Amino acid sequence: MDKILLAHGSGGTAMHKLIREYFVPEFEMKSMGDSVIIDFTQIAEDVIARSKATWQSNTASPLARNDKRDRLRIAFTTDSYVVSPVFFPGGNIGELAVYGTVNDLSMVGAKPLCMSAGLILEEGFSMNDLKKILSSMADAAKRSGVKIIAGDTKVVNRGKGDGIFINTSGIGILDDGVNISPSNIKPGDKIIVSGTIGNHGVAVMAERNGLSFNPPVLSDTAPLNQMVQEIVGYGGVHAMRDPTRGGLATTLKEIALESGLCFSIREASIPIPDGVRGASELLGIDPLYIANEGILIAVVRKDAAESLLAILRKNPLGKDANIIGEVAESPKGNVLLKTRIGGTRMIDMLSGEQLPRIC
Repeated sequence: MDKILLAHGSGGTAMHKLIREYFVPEFEMKSMGDSVIIDFTQIAEDVIARSKATWQSNTASPLARNDKRDRLRIAFTTDSYVVSPVFFPGGNIGELAVYGTVNDLSMVGAKPLCMSAGLILEEGFSMNDLKKILSSMADAAKRSGVKIIAGDTKVVNRGKGDGIFINTSGIGILDDGVNISPSNIKPGDKIIVSGTIGNHGVAVMAERNGLSFNPPVLSDTAPLNQMVQEIVGYGGVHAMRDPTRGGLATTLKEIALESGLCFSIREASIPIPDGVRGASELLGIDPLYIANEGILIAVVRKDAAESLLAILRKNPLGKDANIIGEVAESPKGNVLLKTRIGGTRMIDMLSGEQLPRIC
């Protein structure tokens, strides 16, 4: 295949292959996660070590003189938002961009601080719609406790864009001792999902196609940083991820592959709202692969699972949280779903494009 397809942006198998075979080797990337942790103190030490011959004893770096210095670790993320339509039940592209950035930083345990926002506008885009989007971004930033500190705007010719695209980058800071990574996962850990799945994808699809469902389905786009800090502060959280593109199934498969362990989940324990279930049955799509924007997956220590679940349920964004499974030793890198009728189904990443342009 020598052309880019829509499937390469879906979050599924094609996108992972594209990143792994093209981006990772060219950029010497060590992580394919949504955020990367940068240890600035270590970077400074490395620079000093490489160039210490140039340092004079009377002008040594303060870092070099302080053997007991605190470490400075930040998380950095970047993303682009191309959702169509830009307004959908429960949200719009502006707040989606802010919350998506906040949530990506939160998934490594960071406290989001600030972000940039670059807009690509198509000639003819409504100024009134732009004002609504910018206002929603400002409100979302305030709700999240982050600052939008920089940005850029470009305009392309009519027909060369799709109204508006938004690119963001975000920075957060990690407290000492915070270490959230799939490498921490152990057999026996419990798997928690913080809320009902599929709301965002169904809301976007319904708006795009002029469909309505009863009960109505609204996007779940929301900032997860406060809820994340509550559970990280308690302890016992080994890994987290927000199941956006590719949905719950693809995200669980990603984490299972990174951890080298097996995830066993129970279909009956996965919270699926009636509207999403009905839409999925009507359209013949699997709710496990539908995008989300306001929930997280947490893999946690077994003896902390019930306490962490209680903490999540006290937060309005986590009221529907549930333990959906556990981690096993093998078969390594696999996700197994125990169905309602007693069978076992192997879960893989999304293949192809179930629902284009959802973020």
